[in-house]
Amino acid sequence: MKTKKRKIINSNKPLAICVNPENNVNSIKKDILEELFCSQAKFPEVATKHDFYMALAFAVRYRLLRRWIQTAHTYFEKESRTVVYLSAEYLLGPLLGSNLINLGIYDQARKAVDQLGLSMDELMEQEEEPGLGNGGLGRLAACFMDSLATLEIPTIGYGIRYEYGIFDQEIHDGWQVEVTDKWLHDGNPWEIPHPEIQYCVNFGGNTETYTDEKGNRCVRWIPRNKIMGTPYDTPILGYSVKTANMLRLWKADAIESLNLQAFNLGDYYRAVEEKVSSENISRILYPNDQTTVGRELRLQQEYFFVSCSLQDMIRIHLQREKTLDKFHEKYTCQLNDTHPAISIAELMRLLVDIHGMEWDKAWHITSNTFSYTNHTLLPEALEKWPLSIFQKLLPRHIEIIYEINSRFLEQARTRYPGDDGRISRLSLIEEGPEKQVRMANLACVGSMKINGVAELHSRLLKETILKDFNDLWPEKFNNKTNGVTPRRFMVLSNPSLSKLISSTIGDEWIINTTKLGKLAKLAFDRNFQNSWRKAKQDNKNRFGNFIKATTGITVDEKSLFDIQVKRIHEYKRQHLNILHVITMYNRIKQVPTKDYVPRTFIFGGKAAPGYYMAKLIIKLINSVAEVINNDKQVNDLIKVVFLPDFNVKNAQRIYPAADLSEQISTAGMEASGTGNMKFSMNGALTIGTLDGANVEIREEVGSDNFFLFGLETEEVAKRKSDGYRPSEICNNNPELREIMDQLSYGMFSKGDTDLFRPLIRELMNSDRYMLFADYASYLECQDRVSYSYRNIPLWTRMSILNVARMGKFSSDRAIREYCEDIWKVKPVRITMPGK
Repeated sequence: MKTKKRKIINSNKPLAICVNPENNVNSIKKDILEELFCSQAKFPEVATKHDFYMALAFAVRYRLLRRWIQTAHTYFEKESRTVVYLSAEYLLGPLLGSNLINLGIYDQARKAVDQLGLSMDELMEQEEEPGLGNGGLGRLAACFMDSLATLEIPTIGYGIRYEYGIFDQEIHDGWQVEVTDKWLHDGNPWEIPHPEIQYCVNFGGNTETYTDEKGNRCVRWIPRNKIMGTPYDTPILGYSVKTANMLRLWKADAIESLNLQAFNLGDYYRAVEEKVSSENISRILYPNDQTTVGRELRLQQEYFFVSCSLQDMIRIHLQREKTLDKFHEKYTCQLNDTHPAISIAELMRLLVDIHGMEWDKAWHITSNTFSYTNHTLLPEALEKWPLSIFQKLLPRHIEIIYEINSRFLEQARTRYPGDDGRISRLSLIEEGPEKQVRMANLACVGSMKINGVAELHSRLLKETILKDFNDLWPEKFNNKTNGVTPRRFMVLSNPSLSKLISSTIGDEWIINTTKLGKLAKLAFDRNFQNSWRKAKQDNKNRFGNFIKATTGITVDEKSLFDIQVKRIHEYKRQHLNILHVITMYNRIKQVPTKDYVPRTFIFGGKAAPGYYMAKLIIKLINSVAEVINNDKQVNDLIKVVFLPDFNVKNAQRIYPAADLSEQISTAGMEASGTGNMKFSMNGALTIGTLDGANVEIREEVGSDNFFLFGLETEEVAKRKSDGYRPSEICNNNPELREIMDQLSYGMFSKGDTDLFRPLIRELMNSDRYMLFADYASYLECQDRVSYSYRNIPLWTRMSILNVARMGKFSSDRAIREYCEDIWKVKPVRITMPGK
């Protein structure tokens, strides 16, 4: 590690912090102009909107940093037990608006901007969203960081500062096109780099044994390559508290950026080869792992960030302690899925090889430091690494994993003598033509607690993919249903509804969402219903304008906004949704005089670059949209929109405008989902299966306020085991048969009969995700949706009750449960000097 030595002064005196800025309109306006000069070197007449955004952001950051420094100092003085959240993804979303709200100065800042002759909405649009995540996993991490700060829990979040985040999505001729996400191009006002703190991370090479001066057998790793990790910190502020926790993201740097000898010889490529190869590790979120090189880079990313993080934790710990004996008492680390699971082997390496600790003692510390959150029920999604790649990149870690496995299996054989099948399933090493390291098994063995993220998911974990570990250690397993932060997804994204709620029941619900229950008694109140509908219609009008500006499609804002936005995947069944769209289109064409409920079908989401079937589903949606939107006979009744580049910023526009939330994954496939929660919190009604957190949402809001359809998990398994024949279902359902014929004949592909053939073949021959099995039930449920939407008071009452009964699904509740049941951490109150 490269770090400057400094003397640590213990003092009980208050920390001296720069002058506390005032938060009135005039003070904020003055600070914006001052930052325009100091940080942007511009005067107002020539400044761009982006210059003013940066000036406002720096004015806000100045207020934020005071709390951040005081928080860090308080944790240092109190030697606080600290939650460490290890996640390969953090999908933070834009930070200006959330920081203004959490500081309590949103209205003052808006007035200050107005007085400068500017638009707050236009300035907020200037902010590039850091796309440091793929979807729910990264967004959950961001919600948790918000709640941890709001609940005043000492926390450090660790991850990777990807130079290029998840791709920006464009739609060309109906197909997804990936465009580089240059989120750092214009600078990031929220991060604070710390080049004085760097850690060396090793790769490749070999190991050798030696005997130390005490006669102990030791292992030395002789790496082939070394890179440096540099931290960039982002303060994460809590709402209505002084706590600002640290999100520390690591950037990969070369030890030597320029090979001067090669440069002087004119070999300019070799001169920067080390710099390029080193920095590639933090270059891009999730490189394509379809190739060996891509898989190696992915493993390098995971090891890089956990090694830097653990070295950093050790450095911080040794600022106050002389040994690492109480490391597990200082830190409790949560593994957000299996990406950081290599941290178990890395902490063992650091304790045993670097700090000379005896194995059993090191294992006691390690196994009492980590806990593991599983986010998937798909066996193929459980991370495994070919042994050959592991040995090539991390030779010392594979030795440690083999030692952990040997000791663990010895215990397992004692518990299950003669049960070779179970022992094989428990092993950290999967045998076969190519041996693989099972990261989920490593996480289970090295963690003190294991949790799923919804009640159904946690039960299925214990019954299916982690059954053997649950049989062995039932006390390790528990459930922690996910949640979302109401600060971003209600207060910030839906101010009209939030203000209505606060003016009616007070604003305590923002930090205690169970208070939303007070709205239930107003569900039948006619005046309140009118105000509720007005707030929803205002949101729909704004969103309709955005759709027009973004896609050129004019929609009827009075129509039912039927929305499905999420990662595109076959199990999430966007193609079941489009089957309903085509069904409705066919019905209108066949019986145009019937009284239909007008609908606008809105889709959004990104497909993984290498996932062809998901990309084909996007093409199908856009192809169907092209036909329907250009058919004047149906345009007053249905429109179809695919909104490109679904991200947090766009999500904040979408959730408040939704009438119907499509949560239609195959039962037993979705771990939890959090989009379902965000929609319901904003007054959308859900049509969904009993999958993931849908089960608990339905329990909370009431079965009468949830549109349920489809097979249940056990029924899905039974239909498959009995011999599921989707082609028979299709041939026996005239409407479904008509749609498949239309797709085959090229009705939605300009006569191209081959375009959708892979999708048709999958559905007719396999239908792994049971679209045909649920099709009839889905259509019947959609008819109930239309019937309910006609009854305006009924629909409004159901919407109000959805919001009133969503209190359970705040990430604050989830974090309280983690703190009480897993982390054993207490809040630490932060007070500012002079307060």
